[in-house]
Amino acid sequence: MSRAALLVAVVLLVAPLQGGARQIEPSSAVVPGLERPVQVRIDEFGVPHIYAERQYDAFVAQGYMAARDRLWQIDLWRKRGLGEMAKDFGPAYVESDRMARAVLFRGTLYREWLAYSSDAKRIAEAFVAGINAYVDLVEQQPDRLPEEFRVLGYRPARWQASDIVRIRHHGLTLNLTGEIDRTEIYCKDGLEAPRVDWLRRALVPDITPTLATGLAPCDLPFEALRQAYAHATARPVFRAETTAVRSDAPIDLVLARATPDDLAAQGSNNWAVAPARTATGRPILASDPHRAHSAPSLRYISHLVAPGLDVIGAGEPFLPGISVGHNDAIAFGLTRFYMDQEDLYVYETNPAHPDEYRYQGRWEPMETVTEQIEVRGEAPRTVTIAFTRHGPVLATDPGRQRAFALRAAWLDEGMAPYFGSVEYMRARTWDQFAAAMNRWGAPGENQVYADTSGNIGWIPAGLTVIRPNWDGLTPVPGDGRYEWAGYRDMDELPRAFNPSSGYVMTANENNIPPDHPAAGKGIGYEWSDDSRARRLHHLLGGGAPHRLEDSRSYQLDITSLPAQRLVRLLTGVSDARPAVRGALDLLRAWDGRMQADSAAAAVFEVWFATHLRRAVVQAVLPTDAAVRVGTGDPARILQVLEGHGGWLTPAARTRVLVESLAHAVAEVETRLGPDRATWQWGRLHQAVFEHPLAARVDAEARRRFTVAAGPIGGATATPMATGYRTTDYHLTSGASFRMVADVGRWDASVAINTPGQSGDPASPHYRDLAPLWAQGRYFPLAYSKAAVDAATRTRLELRPR
Repeated sequence: MSRAALLVAVVLLVAPLQGGARQIEPSSAVVPGLERPVQVRIDEFGVPHIYAERQYDAFVAQGYMAARDRLWQIDLWRKRGLGEMAKDFGPAYVESDRMARAVLFRGTLYREWLAYSSDAKRIAEAFVAGINAYVDLVEQQPDRLPEEFRVLGYRPARWQASDIVRIRHHGLTLNLTGEIDRTEIYCKDGLEAPRVDWLRRALVPDITPTLATGLAPCDLPFEALRQAYAHATARPVFRAETTAVRSDAPIDLVLARATPDDLAAQGSNNWAVAPARTATGRPILASDPHRAHSAPSLRYISHLVAPGLDVIGAGEPFLPGISVGHNDAIAFGLTRFYMDQEDLYVYETNPAHPDEYRYQGRWEPMETVTEQIEVRGEAPRTVTIAFTRHGPVLATDPGRQRAFALRAAWLDEGMAPYFGSVEYMRARTWDQFAAAMNRWGAPGENQVYADTSGNIGWIPAGLTVIRPNWDGLTPVPGDGRYEWAGYRDMDELPRAFNPSSGYVMTANENNIPPDHPAAGKGIGYEWSDDSRARRLHHLLGGGAPHRLEDSRSYQLDITSLPAQRLVRLLTGVSDARPAVRGALDLLRAWDGRMQADSAAAAVFEVWFATHLRRAVVQAVLPTDAAVRVGTGDPARILQVLEGHGGWLTPAARTRVLVESLAHAVAEVETRLGPDRATWQWGRLHQAVFEHPLAARVDAEARRRFTVAAGPIGGATATPMATGYRTTDYHLTSGASFRMVADVGRWDASVAINTPGQSGDPASPHYRDLAPLWAQGRYFPLAYSKAAVDAATRTRLELRPR
């Protein structure tokens, strides 16, 4: 029998899909790596429910199904993470490949595997065996090759288990660019620097950064450092003007600097409500992690059933396991806990030997790694990656005899982002869950928890750097005076178990209680604005019994506290111009809810995001400093408008308000027309999920690749966070997955992914969830065998060779 015949059985099943469509699907496939047959039930929403007789077979099947649904997406993640882009896309990617390799984990794999769980290596091996089985299938049946591979002219690669833990750049890295931006301010703004930095980025608790002794802030090559860090960590996007093999092609990577708005938008919400506070008499747990939107989705929902394992929820398609979801005993959901896990080190280099740097009074040689990078269209290139004792060298400045290196906790053992979920998703009690979170390394996370015994809890986790003599907000000399003193014990972080409030909630705010010992230990300062958290505390703290539909409505809440604060400042403000007078009346009569059909919401967002904030910055800072600050931090702008420091006189404030509002109204008229009766926030704020190749393909393919879900409400500061770009106000980030779990009555739980479970534009599951998501709808998260059987639309048997 041929290899192709071994890999795929010829039995075919005609299976009905949602909406009456039908799809021919192989009912059986041979998957090397399995010990026993695995049954897969795919429901009407594209969720695979995997039933295995062996626990590791469930992970083999998960890898196979992830590749079946998302092969190009996961292959690109691997290629970008390992620094293999130039091999298939040409010489424009050589430098990004070099920097990607600089931030690979290079430690001992034996100890690395044990940092996650006793069987982490076995799980990873099983998962990649499933991926590789599907890659083999595509090789034998080229018609299954996803379209993206054909557009770019290459083939998928096979995986190693170590790829999962060696790749580290995908975990929402933080705060190196903040250190670079802050140092540039201290270089260029002199005595004004603390004021300029205060307006640029809110620090909580409020702190004035202290420059390290011996650091000359103007010695930093600011743009070179930003570019190097972006080359190491940015996601790939393909531009229209670039061909695969042109040697002069510009780099096809998003190298944009993160703004405070970007950081705020990529937050999350989660909460758990105790049985005494719920209408069900059971805990309710809700989680909606916010990330950058694209097609395909970042999240992939799976259900893994095997002896000792019955877990359902969302993870990332290139990783085994579930990071947000529930098993038969507990539910769990995450948000980012913004601990500071990065530092920039600055070195004096030896004029006679530039590859040596001064450390503790002597010259110490950098370690170097020489690697070959394969390049499409030309011979391989040899590159050198340099490392100091602190980490990879990002840039050098021979003229000033300086070198600059990244120290990142996420480069240490046990820090592969999100892979630690393979341990906690199998916990059955709070003690087991907390013990599993003690293994968690990166990124810093808040986990909320609920179990069928009626317990709820909150636990933050992540390796927390101990900096004995600096605040971590600016670079430090690498000469030995500024060294990490290890990591804090997880028990030093706050946590809550069955609190008297009857609920736990996090939304990326600084949630370290001010009276907790950790509050004074410099865990981190760059938290998200607390508007979402304050709104959710108000909602969750109400007296009525909490229902499942309440959690759903809270995830979809579109009340903007910043908008309400700003509207209160308009009392007594007037202007003779009819356009401005009409806008003032519109805003004063508005309740601050960011409804898609609201004219006031459209005026407010265009005004606040694009015009008012920039006008405030320009009014209170010198011209050059204002350019560096841009639109400023939203929370700081509101503070200035509310009177902070007397930076604006009442007359100046009124002038800034009305003049910026006039510009905003003019922009809205340009975009939406002069008839104010037709103005709606949703006409600007469109949910459009863009594919990385959208700019590279023709109009017909672009239509198929792009998912347009229509108008949507909310904004960055509302619990239903819907971040956008100000060039066209189209959606860029928000809830990548929503789940509300009825703990103990699991089939009553609901969830939504977006835009769909599949990464194939030809699949009905590529875009079928986007309209549901945009309309605030959910689907049942079928869990019991009976519920899964009722929801099944396609059956697939995976068999061992």
